[in-house]
Amino acid sequence: MLDHLIRGATVVDGTGAPARVADVGIRDGRIAVVAAPGAVGEEARTSEDATGLVLTPGFIDPHTHYDAQLFWDPYATPSMNHGVTTVAGGNCGFTLAPLNPGRPGDADYTRRMMSKVEGMALAALEEGVDWSWSGFGEYLDALEGRIAVNAGFMVGHCALRRHVMGEAATGGTPTPAQLDAMVALLHEAMDAGAWGLSTTQSSTHSDGDGAPVASRHAAPAELLALCRAVGDHEGTQLEAIVAGCLDQFADEEIDLLVDMSAAAGRPLNWNVLTIDAAVPERVPRQLVPSERARRAGGRIVALTMPILTPMNMSLGTFCALNLIPGWGEVLALPVPERIAKLRDPEVRAGMLRRADSKEAGVFRRLADFGRYVIGDTYSEENKGLSGRVVGDIAAERGQDPFQCLVEICSHDGLRTVLWPMPPDNDPASWALRAETWQHEDVLLGGSDAGAHLDRMCGAPYTTRFLGDCLRGRRLVPLEQAVKMLTDDPAQLFGLRERGRIAEGHHADLVLFDPERIEAGPATLVHDLPGNSPRLDSRAIGIVSVRVNGVETIRDDQVTGAVPGRVLRSGRDTRTVSTR
Repeated sequence: MLDHLIRGATVVDGTGAPARVADVGIRDGRIAVVAAPGAVGEEARTSEDATGLVLTPGFIDPHTHYDAQLFWDPYATPSMNHGVTTVAGGNCGFTLAPLNPGRPGDADYTRRMMSKVEGMALAALEEGVDWSWSGFGEYLDALEGRIAVNAGFMVGHCALRRHVMGEAATGGTPTPAQLDAMVALLHEAMDAGAWGLSTTQSSTHSDGDGAPVASRHAAPAELLALCRAVGDHEGTQLEAIVAGCLDQFADEEIDLLVDMSAAAGRPLNWNVLTIDAAVPERVPRQLVPSERARRAGGRIVALTMPILTPMNMSLGTFCALNLIPGWGEVLALPVPERIAKLRDPEVRAGMLRRADSKEAGVFRRLADFGRYVIGDTYSEENKGLSGRVVGDIAAERGQDPFQCLVEICSHDGLRTVLWPMPPDNDPASWALRAETWQHEDVLLGGSDAGAHLDRMCGAPYTTRFLGDCLRGRRLVPLEQAVKMLTDDPAQLFGLRERGRIAEGHHADLVLFDPERIEAGPATLVHDLPGNSPRLDSRAIGIVSVRVNGVETIRDDQVTGAVPGRVLRSGRDTRTVSTR
């Protein structure tokens, strides 16, 4: 007997094949039968009529930071609401394990680092996670059996360094014995199911003390030793971030990424490829590592988002504005001093020069302050400004846009919420995106879901993209769009029997209304441990989400079931060799 039968759905199976109407039966967590309507002779305990609805494989998000959130939110909201059934965590070199049991203070260091570099509320990290593990396998075991999504995790280079080198991990060079210990620790993590190694050398990544995070101090020889260890394990990967990911790679960064992938004989993915027709040279430059890696026996995949992710800013809290060269020093001052500096015309002029300089890279896109929209305000002086464009207000007041923005924020004690309008929301940029998506080494993803919680909400990219494909720009047909969200990431990670609707595959499924599927606007909610805030977005048109055959979402509401699995390398992933 079948556990559940979905009758008459329009099945888009993830392979790119044309949609077809079919009945899909589920038994013991897997797809037992896919047949023509009415052709399933076996009885089912439950069934539903899905006429007019689309059934797809569960979506796979290749870049998340749900490492902590899953402990207080096993449903990985809002990703699961938007059809995501499998998440890849442990990215960018940051993981919660391993922790050295001989240094209890390392957990506090890790919490403060994650709070700073990944925008996770410190109170949520302190109150929502028990931090009872030391080894990476113990961390995975702590999640096993208590999550609603499937989740796999890389092991972070920063954690490896901290475990072995202690405080010397920040600024130090490992001795040969320490490097051997790091390699052994990485082997141990992969033996327990880690997907591979993630690392960062990005200049934007600093710890809770403001120092460059540990992996930024690693020389190429250290990285290559760790990469070779990854190549010794079945079903493993690499993920790396360097400064050039944000704009354009330097020659030495290309050399490093190519060498890492070739040394491991494993795919390496990086995040995130920003596509903007105003910078036409960026995409060709960012794909040079992919071309060179294939010649060297490696493979390098660029992640890129198929939507423009809404992001809020503030002059009062840490956000992307702090990462503009020269801005961090001003924005780190106590609020009264910060306001005084920002009101100084010479300081503002210097900040604007730095923001528009070549060294600002991709952050130059944040410097068009006339295109910012005012969000929440808190003072009588700013009454009625919410929803208005700064450029319009500045014109009325006879001010330049940055001066106008500073005055508005100053009245609110810098608490004003700011929404930058993306400069690349133009037909030429969207045409360039559609072209770039077809490249064999470009993969959709990069949501950062679980991180930067009060600043951005990338998790709904799946539903927003599908809605755009069905009723908006229609840049790719539905069948291809679904393949890009399901089978493509499954193939990159070597996921066993996931990413397609096929008999014998795990029953990770999404049922949605094609006339309605979309993501609601991002809204601020206070539902994290410690009453901490985050941006959330409701899923529109998602009827049902199933993970391993069990329904986890019905009409955008979690069911309470936790059928997800910790996906471990080798057991749940096969090797995707580059050689």
